[in-house]
Amino acid sequence: MERVRRGDVRALARAISVVEDGAEGAAELLAACRASGRSALRIGVTGPPGAGKSTLVDQMVRQFRAQGKTVGVVAVDPSSPYSGGALLGDRIRMAGFAGDEGVYIRSMATRGASGGLAAAAADVCAVMEAAGREVVIVETAGAGQAEVEIARLADVTVVVLAPGMGDEVQSLKAGMMEIADVFAVNKADCEGAERVEVEVRAMQGLGEGWVAPVVRTVATTGEGVAELVRAVERLAAQGAEGRRAREVRGALRFGSLQQRFGEEGARLDHIGIGVRSIAAARGFYEALGLRVSAEETVEHEQVRTAMLPLGETRLELLEATAEDSAIGRFVTKHGEGLHHIAIRVSDVDKAFARLRGDGTRLASDCVRTGAGGHRYFFVHPESAGGVLVEIVGEAARG
Repeated sequence: MERVRRGDVRALARAISVVEDGAEGAAELLAACRASGRSALRIGVTGPPGAGKSTLVDQMVRQFRAQGKTVGVVAVDPSSPYSGGALLGDRIRMAGFAGDEGVYIRSMATRGASGGLAAAAADVCAVMEAAGREVVIVETAGAGQAEVEIARLADVTVVVLAPGMGDEVQSLKAGMMEIADVFAVNKADCEGAERVEVEVRAMQGLGEGWVAPVVRTVATTGEGVAELVRAVERLAAQGAEGRRAREVRGALRFGSLQQRFGEEGARLDHIGIGVRSIAAARGFYEALGLRVSAEETVEHEQVRTAMLPLGETRLELLEATAEDSAIGRFVTKHGEGLHHIAIRVSDVDKAFARLRGDGTRLASDCVRTGAGGHRYFFVHPESAGGVLVEIVGEAARG
């Protein structure tokens, strides 16, 4: 333990092995580490496989070393359900610190643990802190949407996303997307990065209160990483009080929309996606087993729609019938992608009157009738956190 306190790298490696394996003396060693009184900035880095987490961590380590800080990295890789082994490939991608005793990288296998972390990850962090590491970065296994355990371990959690990985859909789901203190849109030099950022900001706009910063990065070149580290340090400087404020992220859940619009039973009705051609776009969704239930042209909106039921909601593909229509201008300016989300309420007229009376900026001057006969109006993105929201009511009678 004395050698660990002095920062002896060989002793640190042996101590971590004892703790991770639960070997004889592990409990006493861990208790001594926690009693050392030392602490580090713990940064969790999570996100889907292939988002570039390991390369981004490598660049973050370089930023902290440039500040003269000592760094420990816990890189978690998934264990094979068949052999029990793990590749531990993250160390290959972070091999540029050989000879730098200010950086210690430890790979760990999940060994069957869920949530993207190894069972001993928290204990390993405690040993690294006792060894005087000023920053400890924990990279999760990339298990996916349910990978939320890291939020309990880290002081600041970075969720890494990348274009072309279905992030538009992930941004509308709960779980991993709700634990982010910072979003890193990695591979920002690739097509679609801007759209991912828009989707993330739109997702956060569904709720109220604190909004996580979104930083674009290119991990292979280091672009944006300094800004990401600054964002992490700003959040860490807020301390426990700031962390508690960020944990009130229930406002990101769809349940908060009921409070915003004052409607019991308010629910997600559909997701509107602007496309250049319904005929071209529907093939992808039909390959997933979805089927178009109805197609309709709404003349006064100059739009053709195709409905694809999806569980309790549906996707609505929107193709402009005129270039100067709302959908036509949207696709020309932003390209194909999420256009709006629609929330069904029990009384659309009552919702319209209440929101207009509250000073909410509306994008509609009245309640209109749209595809399928449903009645609707739009809330301007300025009042809905950056996302266009359609409020939908019952179908028009007659």
